[in-house]
This record gives sequence, C-alpha cells and structure tokens, in this order.
Amino acid sequence: MTDIFAKYAGLKAAAAGLTAHSPRNPFGVVIDHPVSATVGLIEGRETLLFGTNNYLGLSQSTAAAEAAIETVRREGVGTTGSRIANGTYALHRKLETRLAEVLRRRHCMIFSTGYQANLGAISALAGKDDVLLLDADSHASIYDASRLGYAQVIRFRHNDPADLDRRLSRLKDHQGAKLIVVEGIYSMTGNVAPMREFAEVKKKHGAYLLADEAHSFGVLGESGRGLAERDGCEDDVDFVVGTFSKSLGTVGGYCASNLDGLELIRLCSRPYMFTASLPPEIIAATLAALDEMIARPELRTQLYANAKQLNHGLHALGLKTSAHVSPVVAVTLDNVEQALAFWNRLLELGVYVNLSLPPATPDEHPLLRCSVMAVHTPEEIDRALGIFAQVKKDVLG
Repeated sequence: MTDIFAKYAGLKAAAAGLTAHSPRNPFGVVIDHPVSATVGLIEGRETLLFGTNNYLGLSQSTAAAEAAIETVRREGVGTTGSRIANGTYALHRKLETRLAEVLRRRHCMIFSTGYQANLGAISALAGKDDVLLLDADSHASIYDASRLGYAQVIRFRHNDPADLDRRLSRLKDHQGAKLIVVEGIYSMTGNVAPMREFAEVKKKHGAYLLADEAHSFGVLGESGRGLAERDGCEDDVDFVVGTFSKSLGTVGGYCASNLDGLELIRLCSRPYMFTASLPPEIIAATLAALDEMIARPELRTQLYANAKQLNHGLHALGLKTSAHVSPVVAVTLDNVEQALAFWNRLLELGVYVNLSLPPATPDEHPLLRCSVMAVHTPEEIDRALGIFAQVKKDVLG
C-alpha cells in the first residue's frame, strides 16, 4: 500500500529540522488563557502579546461578551445549517444590514470565516472565462479562491500599479471580465497598498477592483472603513472583503458592494452555500464590537501612535522593518536559524510574536511578525522594545 503521507516527506523533514534546533515548536504555542487583551499566560509566565491581530483590543470587549452571553441563552449555541437552508437567523440579516450601513454599500453578505469570504466571493465573481489579476503578495485565501473559480490568473508585482497597467494593456482584446484583487494592509509585512493608483488603473481599463480590507478595516480611515476610505477612492472599489477576526475580535467575514449582482453570489458561492452559518452568539458579539468600533474613533488614533512607536523603536535598534507605519510590524532576519533563536529568546523573556518562515514569506527571508493594539500602553511597548534590544544582543551580537 502506498503511504498516503509520502508526499509530505519533505515537509516532515523540514518540521523535524525546526524542532531539532528549537526548544519548542514555534507553530504550536499554547496561550493558557488571556489575562487581558495585551497579556497572556504562556508556559506559566505572563507574556506580552504582540502577535494577535487584535488591533482594537475588542476580543476582550465587555459589551461584546455580554451580548454573546445573552444571545446564547436565548437562541442556543449554533444554527446547524447553511445560510440557504436553516442557517439564516434574524441576527444574520441584522449584521448584514448594519455592515452595509457602516461600509456605505447597498449589499453585504457574511461568511463563516474571513478565509471563506475571499474564497467564496472571488471564486464566484471570476469564472473560467474571466481573468484575475492578483498582487504577487496576496494572501493564501485569495490564491485558493483563484483555483476554485478556474479563472485565468495573472500576477503583478507587489504594490506596483504600473506593472498592473502593463498587464491589463495586453488584455485589451480579452472578452471576459477582469477582476483586480489587492489588500489594504498586507498581513505578513504591514505594507500598505497604493489604493488610489490601483483604482485609476482599474478605471482606465474597464476592470473591476476588489479590496481585501481584512487588516485595514477598523484601522484606517476617519470612520474605520479601511484604506479606500483613507485614500478617498471608495466609489472606485467595486467589492470590499474583510474579516471580523482582526479589529472586531470575533470570527467571520464579509463581502460588500454597490453592485446588485452581489445578491446572485448567494446562489453560486460554494463556500457560502455549503458551510454552516455563524452561531448566533458570534453574530451578537460582532454587532456589539462593531458599534464599539464606531463609537470609539480614539482607538484608531491610539493604534497609529502605538504602531509608530513600535515601528520606529525597532528601526532605532537597527532591525530591518517596513517603511510603512501600520499595526503589522515585521522584522526581517537573515536566516531561519537566526529567526528561530530570536523568536525563542523573545518568548523566554516575555514577548510573544509570530514567526513566519519561507516559503510563506514574500522574499524568502524569515520574519518576526509583530502586531500592535490600540490598548497596548506606551510602557508595554517600551518594555517589549527593551526585550528586543536584549535579544538582539544575545542572538545577533
């Protein structure tokens, strides 16, 4: 009998190599429990959390927790069905209506995860006769969506509107639809897209533009709608995709648009049609967190100040970070061994960040991916920077 796992022999060897050079599995860290939004208990130690994507700290929202508790007592813990069967409750429609209002779009559909929002929206929008134009650094969910939808896929250079323009020019005779997909803030590096420039290219060539605002919703723009709001080009973005698992601190995702055809996607998006809908308590918590996000714009102001403090602080230590100031702050290191040692020592001294390794990283270099929150105090950031300085001395000399 052929070993069904034989195809993963290379992965097995790579994983064994990692653990052989590390006192712990970097992809198996357990947070015993959160003490607060910014501190968790890991390995029996109170540890500063700088790797959670909890940008506004709303995973610990009292209002969201109370809404979830009240709802689970009233409506139970799950729907047991998909949205097109028995899985649509009044709460699902309420959240879609509320999100559409917040995003200033006529239509909104919600998915059970942010991953499924990309998978379900993009695969249904771009079919086999269409062309998908993807930023080379696109999230895995975007690439997976392209495979599910069978569209022709063309990659353009990361954050390069001129390269996108050139590639669209070669498609002037193509009869199918052309859908451009970019992200607001790129989750691995923290780079921010030139959204206005992409919108101009889109208009020039009669294409459609989808913006994945997963890491920029609640973060950018005066009202927190994302990068397109900040750059003043929302009317030129045809579809907005996002997630609840970052700024809103829950789970789920959405796609919103002013195009009436979005409602047809409910009838042909397989990840929407064949997945159990979000449980009612999650919907209730998300609604409460959304209201809190809107009511507290000062969170975004503090988040930017904290992102600037962390980014500039790491740069001042001589560590390589992105020139973009965003809540995602990635430190690029030279090799995997160095990154493993750095990550382990940070954790031992009380700072948790994400370790990202090739081939998952954009330029084949390992990253220490940090994410900052609005609720981090300046003192917590300074403490983390002090630990980074100590670890740099210990590991890099």
